[in-house]
Amino acid sequence: MEVVNVIELVGDSPKGWQEAIENAVAEASRLYPQITGVEVYNLTANVKDGKVVEYKANVKIASSLHPEKGGRSR
Repeated sequence: MEVVNVIELVGDSPKGWQEAIENAVAEASRLYPQITGVEVYNLTANVKDGKVVEYKANVKIASSLHPEKGGRSR
């Protein structure tokens, strides 16, 4: 059985949703290096003067948790 940790983050970017998602994954990978997947469940944006100025992506990021010392890892 594999144990998986799931965290929720909001990534942001002034350029687009793709970069917002990538920023969230990059940030999560600093604390959780064994990321196995990402689910994007909401895309939003901030608007100023009729223009999109910031893209936001709500994501769930899954990372594999390895057994403690002495255990067998997959």
